[in-house]
Amino acid sequence: MNRRKYFKFFIFYVFTIISSILAVILYLYYFPSSKVITQNKTINETKLTEEGVESSIENVYDSVVTVESYKNSQTVGSGTGFIYKQGDNQGFILTNHHVIDGSDKVQVILNNKETIDVKVLGSDEYTDIAVLSIPKDKITKVATLGDSDNIKLGSTVITVGSPMGSDYSGSITRGIISGKDRMIENNSTLTKVIQTDAAINPGNSGGPLVNLAGEVIGITSMKLAKEEIEGMGFAIPINDVKNYVEYLEKGQEIKRPSIGITVINVTDKYSLYRSGMNYNLGRTSGVVIAQTVKGASAEVSGLRQEDIITKFDDNEIKDISTLRYYLYQYKTGDTIKVTYIRDGKENTLNMKLIEK
Repeated sequence: MNRRKYFKFFIFYVFTIISSILAVILYLYYFPSSKVITQNKTINETKLTEEGVESSIENVYDSVVTVESYKNSQTVGSGTGFIYKQGDNQGFILTNHHVIDGSDKVQVILNNKETIDVKVLGSDEYTDIAVLSIPKDKITKVATLGDSDNIKLGSTVITVGSPMGSDYSGSITRGIISGKDRMIENNSTLTKVIQTDAAINPGNSGGPLVNLAGEVIGITSMKLAKEEIEGMGFAIPINDVKNYVEYLEKGQEIKRPSIGITVINVTDKYSLYRSGMNYNLGRTSGVVIAQTVKGASAEVSGLRQEDIITKFDDNEIKDISTLRYYLYQYKTGDTIKVTYIRDGKENTLNMKLIEK
């Protein structure tokens, strides 16, 4: 009796063990552990990243050119550019303004090492972009422009350019997006940029910053970097470039709004004193109106001398550079809500940007 009882218990015990083992095997097969998932995902992402970089390079590589500019047969600038558009009779190249500034002749060296003369269609110092024209039969590849508003921190990017000149043309560097919507001041000009740790050296200026989809999301600019800082490169967001490129293609000057004021930073006590205005304002941001032009937007809207401008819409005006930057985001005919200080009190008014 006891033997039969123990035998049944033994059978039940073995059955339980076998069932448990089978359950674990089935679970691992159909529902792998999070660790396994993470490992597989990491392996797959690494593999996709490598394939993505190669594909990305292929999508843009042959569109990249070396740009060399001359004045009186002397070299005055060298950089990079890329073909971004094909028209009926010509192709269009984007590069930096400072690469071709002050030149009377511009040449590009194609990926096949052929050197050809190109025409400067338009150039803009403030945005530091220029558009060149290339004969249609010389187009080897057209790069695709992406969307710089949807970039993510940590995303892989590559650059293609000619660091140190044409001897190193077609050089590729790889990095990540280290920061976005950075505001960099250069010669009293404020520029919104993409920050990357991909190496950007002299000669890379004007070249493409490319995502893993092979789309250009920015134009690299050595002008915005400093020699003493390493691992911090900058690129002009391609969406900002798109706002102006059509004007440059047509050789048109980019017209920016003016509101008809002369201003001084609230922190510039010496200039305020020299202008006969209150220089003990106790503020760290804002600009003081030193003079208004009769009939211009500021005067017509009701702004007057010694008003302190602190905001355009929801954008803080810290100094002259930020005032210029945010003003240039508008067009003639737009209306701005201006926040200002008068006699120690904060006020707002609507200012329409009129031609003057």
